[in-house]
Amino acid sequence: MDTLYRSYRMLLDNISTDFIRYLHDEIEWSSRLIAILGPRGVGKTTMLLQHIKLYDNIDETLFVTADDLYFAEHKLFDLAMDFYQHGGKKLYIDEIHKYAGWAREIKNIYDLIPKLQVVYTGSSILDLEVGEADLSRRKLEYRMVGLSFREYLAISYGYHLPVYSLEDILKHKVDFPYAEVRPILLFKEYLQHGYYPFFQEKGYLLRLQSIIKQTLENDIPTFANMNIATALKLKRLLYIIAKSVPFKPNFTKLATLLDMNRNTVSDLMCYLEKAGIINQLRAETEGVRLLGKVDKVYLNNTNLAYALSDNTPDIGNVRETFFFSALRVVCPVTTSNVSDFTVGGYTFEVGGRNKSQKQVHDVENAYVVKDDIEYGMRNVVPLWTFGFLY
Repeated sequence: MDTLYRSYRMLLDNISTDFIRYLHDEIEWSSRLIAILGPRGVGKTTMLLQHIKLYDNIDETLFVTADDLYFAEHKLFDLAMDFYQHGGKKLYIDEIHKYAGWAREIKNIYDLIPKLQVVYTGSSILDLEVGEADLSRRKLEYRMVGLSFREYLAISYGYHLPVYSLEDILKHKVDFPYAEVRPILLFKEYLQHGYYPFFQEKGYLLRLQSIIKQTLENDIPTFANMNIATALKLKRLLYIIAKSVPFKPNFTKLATLLDMNRNTVSDLMCYLEKAGIINQLRAETEGVRLLGKVDKVYLNNTNLAYALSDNTPDIGNVRETFFFSALRVVCPVTTSNVSDFTVGGYTFEVGGRNKSQKQVHDVENAYVVKDDIEYGMRNVVPLWTFGFLY
Protein backbone atom coordinates (compact mmCIF):
# COMPACT_ATOMS: atom_id res chain seq x y z
CA MET A 1 0.00 0.00 0.00
CA ASP A 2 2.79 2.43 0.86
CA THR A 3 4.42 1.83 -2.53
CA LEU A 4 1.14 2.44 -4.34
CA TYR A 5 0.54 5.65 -2.39
CA ARG A 6 4.05 6.93 -3.11
CA SER A 7 3.63 6.30 -6.85
CA TYR A 8 0.25 8.04 -6.76
CA ARG A 9 1.63 11.15 -5.07
CA MET A 10 4.53 11.38 -7.52
CA LEU A 11 2.09 11.24 -10.45
CA LEU A 12 -0.09 13.88 -8.84
CA ASP A 13 2.82 16.24 -8.20
CA ASN A 14 3.75 16.21 -11.88
CA ILE A 15 0.30 16.68 -13.39
CA SER A 16 -0.66 20.02 -14.92
CA THR A 17 -4.16 21.44 -14.57
CA ASP A 18 -3.73 24.19 -17.17
CA PHE A 19 -6.22 22.55 -19.54
CA ILE A 20 -9.03 20.13 -18.70
CA ARG A 21 -10.69 17.93 -21.34
CA TYR A 22 -14.29 18.55 -22.45
CA LEU A 23 -15.63 15.40 -20.78
CA HIS A 24 -14.68 16.40 -17.25
CA ASP A 25 -17.63 18.70 -16.66
CA GLU A 26 -20.11 16.18 -18.06
CA ILE A 27 -19.25 13.52 -15.47
CA GLU A 28 -21.37 13.09 -12.35
CA TRP A 29 -18.35 12.75 -10.07
CA SER A 30 -20.41 12.04 -6.93
CA SER A 31 -21.69 8.71 -8.28
CA ARG A 32 -20.59 5.55 -6.49
CA LEU A 33 -19.27 3.80 -9.59
CA ILE A 34 -18.00 5.61 -12.67
CA ALA A 35 -16.50 4.06 -15.80
CA ILE A 36 -14.54 6.20 -18.26
CA LEU A 37 -13.81 4.27 -21.44
CA GLY A 38 -11.83 5.31 -24.48
CA PRO A 39 -9.01 4.40 -26.85
CA ARG A 40 -5.38 4.48 -25.80
CA GLY A 41 -3.79 7.92 -25.68
CA VAL A 42 -6.86 10.18 -25.50
CA GLY A 43 -6.12 11.47 -21.98
CA LYS A 44 -8.17 9.38 -19.55
CA THR A 45 -5.36 9.04 -17.00
CA THR A 46 -4.51 12.73 -17.09
CA MET A 47 -8.14 13.74 -16.54
CA LEU A 48 -8.47 11.52 -13.45
CA LEU A 49 -5.32 12.93 -11.89
CA GLN A 50 -6.40 16.48 -12.69
CA HIS A 51 -9.76 15.90 -11.01
CA ILE A 52 -8.10 14.47 -7.90
CA LYS A 53 -5.68 17.39 -7.71
CA LEU A 54 -8.41 20.02 -8.10
CA TYR A 55 -11.35 18.58 -6.20
CA ASP A 56 -10.48 15.66 -3.90
CA ASN A 57 -9.04 15.32 -0.42
CA ILE A 58 -5.74 13.68 -1.33
CA ASP A 59 -5.44 11.87 2.01
CA GLU A 60 -8.76 10.10 1.43
CA THR A 61 -8.02 9.22 -2.20
CA LEU A 62 -5.92 6.57 -3.92
CA PHE A 63 -5.01 6.25 -7.61
CA VAL A 64 -3.66 2.92 -8.86
CA THR A 65 -2.86 1.38 -12.23
CA ALA A 66 -4.34 -2.07 -12.74
CA ASP A 67 -1.15 -3.53 -14.23
CA ASP A 68 0.98 -2.48 -11.25
CA LEU A 69 3.24 -5.27 -9.94
CA TYR A 70 1.39 -4.98 -6.64
CA PHE A 71 -1.51 -6.90 -8.18
CA ALA A 72 0.67 -9.87 -9.01
CA GLU A 73 0.28 -10.87 -5.34
CA HIS A 74 -2.75 -8.88 -4.16
CA LYS A 75 -6.40 -8.75 -5.16
CA LEU A 76 -8.15 -5.55 -6.13
CA PHE A 77 -10.95 -6.21 -3.65
CA ASP A 78 -8.47 -6.70 -0.78
CA LEU A 79 -6.78 -3.41 -1.65
CA ALA A 80 -10.15 -1.64 -1.67
CA MET A 81 -11.12 -3.09 1.72
CA ASP A 82 -7.76 -2.22 3.29
CA PHE A 83 -7.91 1.30 1.86
CA TYR A 84 -11.47 1.80 3.13
CA GLN A 85 -10.65 0.51 6.62
CA HIS A 86 -7.85 3.06 6.84
CA GLY A 87 -10.14 5.98 6.02
CA GLY A 88 -10.16 5.86 2.24
CA LYS A 89 -13.20 7.23 0.44
CA LYS A 90 -12.34 7.39 -3.28
CA LEU A 91 -10.49 4.73 -5.25
CA TYR A 92 -9.39 5.49 -8.82
CA ILE A 93 -8.27 2.53 -10.96
CA ASP A 94 -6.54 3.20 -14.28
CA GLU A 95 -6.50 0.76 -17.22
CA ILE A 96 -8.72 -1.74 -15.47
CA HIS A 97 -8.85 -3.98 -18.55
CA LYS A 98 -5.33 -5.11 -17.65
CA TYR A 99 -6.60 -6.81 -14.47
CA ALA A 100 -7.98 -10.31 -14.99
CA GLY A 101 -11.48 -10.77 -13.55
CA TRP A 102 -11.89 -7.05 -12.96
CA ALA A 103 -15.68 -6.95 -13.44
CA ARG A 104 -16.40 -9.47 -10.70
CA GLU A 105 -14.16 -7.69 -8.19
CA ILE A 106 -15.59 -4.26 -9.01
CA LYS A 107 -19.07 -5.71 -8.45
CA ASN A 108 -17.99 -7.06 -5.05
CA ILE A 109 -16.47 -3.72 -4.07
CA TYR A 110 -19.67 -1.95 -5.07
CA ASP A 111 -21.92 -4.38 -3.19
CA LEU A 112 -19.82 -4.99 -0.06
CA ILE A 113 -18.14 -1.60 0.50
CA PRO A 114 -21.02 0.80 -0.21
CA LYS A 115 -19.29 3.87 1.23
CA LEU A 116 -16.29 3.59 -1.06
CA GLN A 117 -16.55 5.46 -4.36
CA VAL A 118 -14.83 3.83 -7.35
CA VAL A 119 -13.83 5.45 -10.63
CA TYR A 120 -12.09 3.37 -13.29
CA THR A 121 -10.77 3.86 -16.79
CA GLY A 122 -10.47 1.20 -19.44
CA SER A 123 -10.23 0.41 -23.10
CA SER A 124 -13.36 1.23 -25.09
CA ILE A 125 -13.63 -2.44 -26.10
CA LEU A 126 -14.83 -3.20 -22.56
CA ASP A 127 -18.40 -2.29 -23.48
CA LEU A 128 -18.47 -5.61 -25.33
CA GLU A 129 -17.85 -7.42 -22.04
CA VAL A 130 -20.31 -10.19 -21.36
CA GLY A 131 -19.79 -12.24 -18.24
CA GLU A 132 -20.83 -13.17 -14.75
CA ALA A 133 -20.59 -9.65 -13.34
CA ASP A 134 -23.11 -7.31 -14.94
CA LEU A 135 -22.21 -3.76 -13.95
CA SER A 136 -24.68 -2.01 -16.25
CA ARG A 137 -27.19 -1.08 -13.53
CA ARG A 138 -24.48 -0.07 -11.07
CA LYS A 139 -22.19 2.18 -13.06
CA LEU A 140 -22.37 5.48 -14.90
CA GLU A 141 -20.38 5.05 -18.11
CA TYR A 142 -18.73 7.82 -20.12
CA ARG A 143 -16.88 7.73 -23.43
CA MET A 144 -13.77 9.77 -24.10
CA VAL A 145 -12.46 10.54 -27.56
CA GLY A 146 -9.47 12.50 -28.84
CA LEU A 147 -9.08 16.26 -28.96
CA SER A 148 -11.43 18.40 -30.98
CA PHE A 149 -10.01 21.21 -33.09
CA ARG A 150 -11.29 23.58 -30.41
CA GLU A 151 -9.34 21.75 -27.70
CA TYR A 152 -6.24 21.60 -29.87
CA LEU A 153 -6.35 25.40 -30.23
CA ALA A 154 -6.67 25.82 -26.48
CA ILE A 155 -3.64 23.62 -25.71
CA SER A 156 -1.44 24.81 -28.57
CA TYR A 157 -2.20 28.51 -28.79
CA GLY A 158 -4.20 29.45 -25.72
CA TYR A 159 -7.40 30.22 -27.64
CA HIS A 160 -10.14 29.20 -25.24
CA LEU A 161 -13.17 29.21 -27.51
CA PRO A 162 -16.67 27.92 -26.69
CA VAL A 163 -18.42 24.76 -27.82
CA TYR A 164 -21.07 25.29 -30.49
CA SER A 165 -24.12 23.21 -31.28
CA LEU A 166 -24.58 21.74 -34.74
CA GLU A 167 -27.40 24.21 -35.38
CA ASP A 168 -25.17 27.16 -34.44
CA ILE A 169 -22.45 25.93 -36.78
CA LEU A 170 -24.92 25.59 -39.64
CA LYS A 171 -26.02 29.19 -38.96
CA HIS A 172 -22.39 30.37 -39.15
CA LYS A 173 -22.23 31.47 -35.51
CA VAL A 174 -18.69 30.24 -34.76
CA ASP A 175 -16.84 33.28 -33.42
CA PHE A 176 -13.20 32.76 -34.37
CA PRO A 177 -10.43 35.28 -33.48
CA TYR A 178 -9.76 36.16 -37.12
CA ALA A 179 -7.97 39.37 -36.18
CA GLU A 180 -5.24 37.35 -34.43
CA VAL A 181 -4.91 34.22 -36.57
CA ARG A 182 -6.38 32.46 -39.59
CA PRO A 183 -8.08 29.09 -39.07
CA ILE A 184 -7.13 27.09 -42.19
CA LEU A 185 -3.41 26.64 -41.47
CA LEU A 186 -4.10 25.68 -37.85
CA PHE A 187 -6.78 23.23 -38.99
CA LYS A 188 -4.32 21.49 -41.30
CA GLU A 189 -1.94 21.14 -38.35
CA TYR A 190 -4.71 19.54 -36.32
CA LEU A 191 -5.62 17.09 -39.07
CA GLN A 192 -2.05 15.79 -39.11
CA HIS A 193 -1.03 15.82 -35.45
CA GLY A 194 -3.68 17.28 -33.16
CA TYR A 195 -6.10 14.51 -32.18
CA TYR A 196 -4.14 12.94 -29.31
CA PRO A 197 -3.10 15.08 -26.30
CA PHE A 198 0.54 13.95 -26.51
CA PHE A 199 1.00 15.87 -29.79
CA GLN A 200 3.39 18.29 -28.06
CA GLU A 201 5.87 15.50 -27.39
CA LYS A 202 8.60 14.68 -29.90
CA GLY A 203 8.12 11.78 -32.29
CA TYR A 204 4.33 12.11 -32.40
CA LEU A 205 3.68 9.76 -35.33
CA LEU A 206 6.06 7.16 -33.92
CA ARG A 207 4.20 7.31 -30.60
CA LEU A 208 0.90 6.97 -32.42
CA GLN A 209 2.18 3.99 -34.39
CA SER A 210 3.20 2.43 -31.07
CA ILE A 211 -0.34 2.92 -29.73
CA ILE A 212 -1.78 1.22 -32.82
CA LYS A 213 0.65 -1.66 -32.35
CA GLN A 214 -0.21 -2.06 -28.66
CA THR A 215 -3.93 -2.01 -29.44
CA LEU A 216 -3.61 -4.63 -32.19
CA GLU A 217 -1.09 -6.89 -30.48
CA ASN A 218 -2.19 -6.64 -26.83
CA ASP A 219 -5.53 -4.97 -26.08
CA ILE A 220 -7.80 -6.60 -28.64
CA PRO A 221 -6.18 -10.09 -28.68
CA THR A 222 -6.21 -10.25 -24.87
CA PHE A 223 -9.82 -9.16 -24.61
CA ALA A 224 -11.03 -11.45 -27.41
CA ASN A 225 -8.81 -14.42 -26.44
CA MET A 226 -7.29 -14.45 -29.91
CA ASN A 227 -4.57 -16.83 -30.98
CA ILE A 228 -1.48 -15.51 -32.73
CA ALA A 229 -2.78 -16.37 -36.20
CA THR A 230 -6.01 -14.40 -35.71
CA ALA A 231 -4.10 -11.44 -34.25
CA LEU A 232 -1.93 -11.35 -37.35
CA LYS A 233 -5.05 -11.36 -39.54
CA LEU A 234 -6.41 -8.46 -37.50
CA LYS A 235 -3.31 -6.42 -38.42
CA ARG A 236 -3.68 -7.42 -42.06
CA LEU A 237 -7.34 -6.36 -42.03
CA LEU A 238 -6.41 -2.91 -40.76
CA TYR A 239 -3.73 -2.65 -43.46
CA ILE A 240 -6.36 -3.42 -46.12
CA ILE A 241 -8.73 -0.81 -44.69
CA ALA A 242 -6.04 1.87 -44.32
CA LYS A 243 -4.98 1.47 -47.94
CA SER A 244 -8.46 2.06 -49.32
CA VAL A 245 -10.49 4.24 -46.95
CA PRO A 246 -13.29 5.09 -47.20
CA PHE A 247 -13.55 1.34 -47.50
CA LYS A 248 -16.72 -0.34 -48.77
CA PRO A 249 -16.67 -3.66 -46.94
CA ASN A 250 -17.43 -6.92 -48.71
CA PHE A 251 -17.31 -9.35 -45.79
CA THR A 252 -17.44 -12.42 -47.99
CA LYS A 253 -14.49 -11.23 -50.08
CA LEU A 254 -12.56 -10.23 -46.96
CA ALA A 255 -13.21 -13.63 -45.41
CA THR A 256 -11.73 -15.32 -48.47
CA LEU A 257 -8.78 -12.94 -48.51
CA LEU A 258 -8.04 -13.49 -44.81
CA ASP A 259 -8.94 -17.20 -44.87
CA MET A 260 -11.48 -16.99 -42.07
CA ASN A 261 -15.19 -17.17 -41.38
CA ARG A 262 -17.30 -14.23 -42.59
CA ASN A 263 -18.72 -13.67 -39.10
CA THR A 264 -15.21 -13.59 -37.67
CA VAL A 265 -14.34 -10.77 -40.05
CA SER A 266 -17.38 -8.86 -38.81
CA ASP A 267 -16.24 -9.42 -35.22
CA LEU A 268 -12.74 -8.14 -36.00
CA MET A 269 -14.21 -4.99 -37.54
CA CYS A 270 -16.27 -4.49 -34.39
CA TYR A 271 -13.16 -4.84 -32.20
CA LEU A 272 -11.28 -2.32 -34.33
CA GLU A 273 -14.18 0.10 -34.05
CA LYS A 274 -14.56 -0.24 -30.29
CA ALA A 275 -10.81 0.13 -29.80
CA GLY A 276 -10.88 3.50 -31.58
CA ILE A 277 -9.03 2.47 -34.73
CA ILE A 278 -11.87 2.62 -37.28
CA ASN A 279 -15.37 4.06 -37.59
CA GLN A 280 -18.09 2.19 -39.44
CA LEU A 281 -20.68 4.26 -41.30
CA ARG A 282 -23.99 2.44 -41.25
CA ALA A 283 -27.24 2.78 -43.11
CA GLU A 284 -30.11 4.22 -41.13
CA THR A 285 -32.64 1.61 -40.09
CA GLU A 286 -35.83 1.59 -38.11
CA GLY A 287 -35.41 0.28 -34.59
CA VAL A 288 -31.90 -0.17 -33.27
CA ARG A 289 -29.76 2.12 -35.41
CA LEU A 290 -26.47 0.36 -34.78
CA LEU A 291 -27.82 -2.80 -36.40
CA GLY A 292 -27.85 -1.01 -39.75
CA LYS A 293 -25.76 -2.43 -42.58
CA VAL A 294 -22.19 -1.13 -42.73
CA ASP A 295 -21.87 1.02 -45.84
CA LYS A 296 -18.35 2.43 -45.47
CA VAL A 297 -15.40 2.09 -43.12
CA TYR A 298 -13.20 5.03 -42.17
CA LEU A 299 -10.20 5.36 -39.91
CA ASN A 300 -11.21 6.70 -36.50
CA ASN A 301 -9.47 10.04 -36.98
CA THR A 302 -7.28 11.84 -39.50
CA ASN A 303 -4.07 11.46 -37.48
CA LEU A 304 -4.30 7.70 -37.93
CA ALA A 305 -4.40 8.24 -41.69
CA TYR A 306 -1.02 9.97 -41.54
CA ALA A 307 0.42 7.38 -39.15
CA LEU A 308 -0.69 4.39 -41.26
CA SER A 309 0.04 5.77 -44.72
CA ASP A 310 3.33 5.41 -46.54
CA ASN A 311 2.47 8.52 -48.55
CA THR A 312 0.37 11.62 -48.02
CA PRO A 313 -3.23 10.45 -47.47
CA ASP A 314 -5.85 11.35 -50.05
CA ILE A 315 -7.24 14.75 -48.99
CA GLY A 316 -10.79 13.79 -49.89
CA ASN A 317 -10.62 10.84 -47.49
CA VAL A 318 -9.08 13.05 -44.80
CA ARG A 319 -11.95 15.53 -45.09
CA GLU A 320 -14.64 12.88 -44.80
CA THR A 321 -12.79 11.15 -41.96
CA PHE A 322 -12.65 14.39 -39.97
CA PHE A 323 -16.31 15.20 -40.55
CA PHE A 324 -17.48 11.73 -39.51
CA SER A 325 -15.13 11.63 -36.52
CA ALA A 326 -16.26 15.02 -35.20
CA LEU A 327 -20.00 14.61 -35.77
CA ARG A 328 -20.33 11.12 -34.33
CA VAL A 329 -19.28 12.39 -30.89
CA VAL A 330 -22.48 14.42 -30.56
CA CYS A 331 -24.93 13.05 -33.17
CA PRO A 332 -25.81 9.74 -34.84
CA VAL A 333 -24.27 9.78 -38.34
CA THR A 334 -25.56 7.50 -41.11
CA THR A 335 -25.00 7.05 -44.80
CA SER A 336 -26.92 9.13 -47.36
CA ASN A 337 -28.57 7.87 -50.54
CA VAL A 338 -27.75 11.08 -52.40
CA SER A 339 -24.67 12.45 -50.70
CA ASP A 340 -21.93 11.64 -48.16
CA PHE A 341 -23.65 11.73 -44.76
CA THR A 342 -27.00 12.06 -43.04
CA VAL A 343 -27.14 13.62 -39.57
CA GLY A 344 -30.64 13.82 -38.13
CA GLY A 345 -32.71 15.68 -40.71
CA TYR A 346 -29.67 17.15 -42.45
CA THR A 347 -27.75 15.95 -45.53
CA PHE A 348 -24.07 16.78 -45.95
CA GLU A 349 -21.75 16.74 -48.97
CA VAL A 350 -18.09 17.16 -48.02
CA GLY A 351 -15.39 18.45 -50.36
CA GLY A 352 -12.86 21.13 -51.23
CA ARG A 353 -13.40 24.83 -51.93
CA ASN A 354 -14.61 24.09 -55.49
CA LYS A 355 -17.24 21.56 -54.45
CA SER A 356 -20.47 22.23 -56.33
CA GLN A 357 -24.09 22.05 -55.21
CA LYS A 358 -24.89 19.44 -57.86
CA GLN A 359 -25.43 16.42 -55.60
CA VAL A 360 -27.65 18.25 -53.11
CA HIS A 361 -29.33 20.63 -55.55
CA ASP A 362 -32.87 19.34 -54.92
CA VAL A 363 -32.36 18.01 -51.38
CA GLU A 364 -34.11 19.68 -48.46
CA ASN A 365 -31.94 20.72 -45.48
CA ALA A 366 -28.76 19.94 -47.40
CA TYR A 367 -25.37 21.53 -46.77
CA VAL A 368 -22.11 21.60 -48.70
CA VAL A 369 -19.17 21.38 -46.29
CA LYS A 370 -16.05 22.89 -47.84
CA ASP A 371 -12.42 22.66 -46.85
CA ASP A 372 -10.00 25.58 -47.42
CA ILE A 373 -12.58 28.32 -46.87
CA GLU A 374 -12.69 30.64 -43.86
CA TYR A 375 -16.28 31.85 -43.96
CA GLY A 376 -19.61 30.18 -44.68
CA MET A 377 -22.70 31.52 -46.38
CA ARG A 378 -26.20 30.11 -46.80
CA ASN A 379 -25.84 26.32 -47.07
CA VAL A 380 -22.04 26.36 -47.51
CA VAL A 381 -20.21 25.64 -44.22
CA PRO A 382 -16.44 25.64 -43.58
CA LEU A 383 -15.19 22.19 -42.64
CA TRP A 384 -13.03 23.44 -39.77
CA THR A 385 -16.03 24.83 -37.88
CA PHE A 386 -17.21 21.29 -37.09
CA GLY A 387 -14.18 21.08 -34.83
CA PHE A 388 -16.11 23.12 -32.26
CA LEU A 389 -18.81 20.55 -31.49
CA TYR A 390 -17.13 19.45 -28.24
